[in-house]
Amino acid sequence: MKEKKISVLGLGYVGLPLALELSFHYNVIGFDINSTRIRQLKKGIDLTLEVDASKLISQQKKNLSFTKNISDIKECNYFIATVPTPIDKKKRPDFSSLLNVCKILGPILKKEDVVIFESTVYPGATEEICAPSLEKNSNKLKSGKDFFLGYSPERVNPGDKVHTIDKINKVISGQNVRVENDLKEIYSKLTKGKVFLAKNIRVAEASKVIENAQRDINIAFINEVAKICNKINISAYDVLDASLTKWNFLDFEPGLVGGHCIGVDPYYLAEKARKLKINPEVVLSGRNTNDKMVDFIGREICKKLKKKSKILFLGITFKENVPDLRNSKSLSLMKYLKEKNHKIIFYDPYISDLKKYEFKDIKKMKKNFFDAVILSVPHKVLLDRFYNDFIPLLKESAFVFDIKGKFRKEGLPNYWSL
Repeated sequence: MKEKKISVLGLGYVGLPLALELSFHYNVIGFDINSTRIRQLKKGIDLTLEVDASKLISQQKKNLSFTKNISDIKECNYFIATVPTPIDKKKRPDFSSLLNVCKILGPILKKEDVVIFESTVYPGATEEICAPSLEKNSNKLKSGKDFFLGYSPERVNPGDKVHTIDKINKVISGQNVRVENDLKEIYSKLTKGKVFLAKNIRVAEASKVIENAQRDINIAFINEVAKICNKINISAYDVLDASLTKWNFLDFEPGLVGGHCIGVDPYYLAEKARKLKINPEVVLSGRNTNDKMVDFIGREICKKLKKKSKILFLGITFKENVPDLRNSKSLSLMKYLKEKNHKIIFYDPYISDLKKYEFKDIKKMKKNFFDAVILSVPHKVLLDRFYNDFIPLLKESAFVFDIKGKFRKEGLPNYWSL
């Protein structure tokens, strides 16, 4: 049996933790087309904050290396693609990064090589889109005959230090029994044996895309409830506290739904439904509700403020405790308020510069300066500093807009939350 030499293509939130953990068991080469990212990783710098810097440095002295050169990975026999699968301006799946991986891998593919995809796609995409592209770019190799495909959907939750890759159950699937056994061996080393063998690749693809679509729909329901509660002047969070006392009530919170998973993946499921001539009413209804929350929250804030108010905006990444701005609805909310002629000064401990968005970072601000504060993303450091560092910057009559309701039980004046 050949020694397994693994290359992980795409070294973001998914690929880097995977490459690092695999390097404790196999020789791993991490590949990325971003030369800046490669230089940083070689120095032990991970701007996503997903891996331990000391492990990143120590493993590079053992079984882990990073490269942007295709020639460096041609001797590998297992390739794991972890590139992003976003949507385009029309909210349709954008497979450009996956197809680029196929263009990179095709020319260096050898007989018996295995290509594993972790990127979120709709059911059938691995075999209907990736396989033909790999074949087209290869030296006349055929999928399922000369090289083989596997699919193991990523389950990375950025910023989550509990459900890390070594503590989750990993779904695996392959074109044949040999690939299934290989994936079981590889991934069970990461997850202490917790792997689930899906019936086939399409089942594994479908399982992933419905996980986030389900969350999106549930959050959309709670967001709709929050709108109702707002009209009758009660807190949706207070209502949820009461409802959660029932044993089978599902724990979802209202808010802004962005990022590159929940805010994107339902569109992949919807696209597949359309191809099958099925109208994805429920999926797209949930997406529509969540997408409109920026406007709803923005309108509610503007109702309470005078024109051209000075606003301290806290937290602009897509979720708490991560430095990721992709598809950030907090950033969209900030833009909305700026378009209404409010003066915005933001602070986010994970973002040092937003010059391209024309917002100013908080410096040494005067006390009693702001007409309002908006706590949009409850980073732990913002919660810890809220009373000592931010409240003193507010005018006595200032409004506190606490979108996630973190301080709703503390009796703050002029307070609003969902």
